[in-house]
Amino acid sequence: MAHDGHHHDDDHTVPPHDLALRTKALESLLVEKGLVDPQALEEIIERYEHRVGPRNGAKVVARAWTDPDFADALRDDATAAISSLGFTGRQGEHMVAVWNGPKRHNLVVCTLCSCYPWPVLGLPPAWYKSSPYRSRAVIDPRGVLAEFGTELADDVEIDVWDSTSEVRYLVIPERPAGTEGWGTDELEKLVTRNSMIGVEKAQSPETGR
Repeated sequence: MAHDGHHHDDDHTVPPHDLALRTKALESLLVEKGLVDPQALEEIIERYEHRVGPRNGAKVVARAWTDPDFADALRDDATAAISSLGFTGRQGEHMVAVWNGPKRHNLVVCTLCSCYPWPVLGLPPAWYKSSPYRSRAVIDPRGVLAEFGTELADDVEIDVWDSTSEVRYLVIPERPAGTEGWGTDELEKLVTRNSMIGVEKAQSPETGR
């Protein structure tokens, strides 16, 4: 899906150059006026660059693919299961895992704003917050998926989940064929942010390894 002139293949988390400059200027001004603590800013940046984000979600998915007991725990209480791996924090409360299968595909949207599971997916991409995605994911989910390059057979049902401040969803994509015997480290490489939102499938062994 194209948003603001960008194709969906773009990394929407990378701001345009001019926006990055404006952000830096605003940061400098706030620091200069004593309105924010530079160390606090560094802590926030460190947290979202290295300690939260899609890497965490990929670990959850790979564990679910390889550990039946963990998969059961994830189905019963996703918040607790994810917390057991150390992934906690704001926007990580009230988690629900939804599972893709041969005849069912799950797609997550927040129709009101941008509710999103930060501890496992990081900050939401720009397109997730855009009005076109928020409206069309509900009205025409199959069309939205097609624009992300995800083609589903006609007999595959699509469930659209509306994320809110009270419940946030993590899609567990189907484990790709040909990955039997793989360890979690290898499997994690096949799990993308978009596959955990549901707009794409997990990568194949040929493309993700």
